[in-house]
Amino acid sequence: MHVVEKATGATRPQGHELSAAGVTVAYDGVDVVHDASLTLLPGEVTALVGPNGSGKSTLLRTIARLQRPRTATLVIDGDTDGLALSPREFSRRVALLTQGRPTPSGLTVRDLVAFGRYPYRGRWGRDDPGGRAAVDRALALTGVTELADRGAEHLSGGQLQRVWLAGCLAQETGVLLLDEPTTYLDLRYQVELLDLMRDLADDHGIAVGVVLHDLDQAAAVADRIVLLHAGRVIADGDPADVLTPQRLTDTYGIRVHVETDPLTGILRTRAVGRHHARSERLSPTS
Repeated sequence: MHVVEKATGATRPQGHELSAAGVTVAYDGVDVVHDASLTLLPGEVTALVGPNGSGKSTLLRTIARLQRPRTATLVIDGDTDGLALSPREFSRRVALLTQGRPTPSGLTVRDLVAFGRYPYRGRWGRDDPGGRAAVDRALALTGVTELADRGAEHLSGGQLQRVWLAGCLAQETGVLLLDEPTTYLDLRYQVELLDLMRDLADDHGIAVGVVLHDLDQAAAVADRIVLLHAGRVIADGDPADVLTPQRLTDTYGIRVHVETDPLTGILRTRAVGRHHARSERLSPTS
């Protein structure tokens, strides 16, 4: 989260726009992502959804430069070639929370979160005057301040997930990429994480891109939803336009019912299995 000074002396967070076009990725000579495009805008949450193996995580890792594409154009803020930036400079603009990070040993939570400051440190890990404050903010935002001095190896899976997220926030980038971040979190922390994503976009102007399996979570948090299937982007737009019963039924291969929650006004989806269909007789076009 880069902060820009206003003339009044107050601060205004500034996000970055990250766009990718013509992204094709191959594993063992077989294309698994086909000519995909994606744009992440400051102040917006964009959710990538789709069945297992649809290319969501691969696309996210590719725009984070962790996966080498066969072809791709990556642009930051409209005029910066994202593929040409040094790793340090790119890491000052884009942070990624990946799946399946290892559980470290011999490190405190604060030590782990402080690794997010690596793009700002000098050769010997020094010269980062804003580092302590950035780590403290990240600990507070993710609700793990009270764990700061605890050994990371003693954390639960949900606690460790929040600590890894804190490390990404300590990186203070204008783009935040999250690959299935609600994994291992209980209901409370899933909701709090979704709220945090919205806060980062709404209050700090961050461009947030997130891979989610839960369609209801995507509908609740996202300004835009990108639906992938078999490595291709098949829909990109407002949740109500993307999450239609027929499109979801065709994409997931199971009948999907879509309705608007009367309490929240947010879309709610439900896959209809054989037993549900027999008892409820739902229409796939409801």
